[in-house]
Amino acid sequence: MPTVALAVTGGMLHFELAMAHEVFGSAPDAVDIPWYDLSVCGPRSVPFGPFRLEPDGGLDRLKDADTVIVPGWADIDVDPPAALIDAVRAAHRAGARIASLCTGAFVLAAAGLLNGRRATTHWAHTDALATRYPEVEVDPDVLYVDDTSVLTSAGKAAALDLCLHLVRLDHGSSVANTVARRLVVPPHRSGGQAQFVTAPVPARDDHPLTALFPWIVERLDQPLTVEDLARQANMSSRHLGRHFRAATGTSPLQWLHAQRIRHAQELLERTDDSIDSVAVATGMGTATTLRRHFNRNLGVPPDAYRRTFRSRTRNLADRAPAPAARDEATGGSIATSS
Repeated sequence: MPTVALAVTGGMLHFELAMAHEVFGSAPDAVDIPWYDLSVCGPRSVPFGPFRLEPDGGLDRLKDADTVIVPGWADIDVDPPAALIDAVRAAHRAGARIASLCTGAFVLAAAGLLNGRRATTHWAHTDALATRYPEVEVDPDVLYVDDTSVLTSAGKAAALDLCLHLVRLDHGSSVANTVARRLVVPPHRSGGQAQFVTAPVPARDDHPLTALFPWIVERLDQPLTVEDLARQANMSSRHLGRHFRAATGTSPLQWLHAQRIRHAQELLERTDDSIDSVAVATGMGTATTLRRHFNRNLGVPPDAYRRTFRSRTRNLADRAPAPAARDEATGGSIATSS
């Protein structure tokens, strides 16, 4: 069972903290795999708006986690506490994957974890991050940056995108999409997408593209064109392009291509279908075409992706706790320790 620790102190943004807890705190009902062992780490009592937060343990426990999440830092003009910086740095040295949400990047930068790395934060604060920490390669135009052991995100919705990206890395696209459906958010927005998106998904039932998205997803195996999509949406191709750009931040064909890649990931994770069959089912046509696009988008061929994903899920299963033994006298369960 992978472990996730939320690093909390006074001065953290509430939304990002609560959002991370929602994603990693409990598995959706439809997911039947060992979920994350989540802990909240910080001082004994943390001011949290009009309330106080009682962490599960101290900041020293961050170094024991597989993944450490640093929520947004409210006042970027105030230096984060030295204890937080030291704990995040120690966790990274111990091998933890460190991810910051929104202005949590300022904590990672203060700890020196972003030196020589590409990183991002909320667009309103990218200039401040670049000025204060010139060793950091700040990218103001992306939703999130995955630098393997250190990840950073832009604000609010982009922070949720990064959390779903972490779930996708750990459990695969199908599970991440299930989490996204529970949260009623888009299943996947790539980190390279621009921060300046008017609306990631249509917010109203009467939006012109509301019915088009599921129509496309149901026909990924078909050779769809922009003209096909425009005809289905009952608008011109140019008008469709404008609506698509406003709703998704990308063009109709780029969005369609991303859905084909996502569907290929799901099939590689959940089935033993041949690469040729996956290519046909996702509208790629041939295994050669699928391999080319898979390599270009994910950096690995589909065969290697399948092996890597299944190896990772086996490792996660091996680390799962043993099932509780039944107490025949009471009908209850008895917790077992490993």
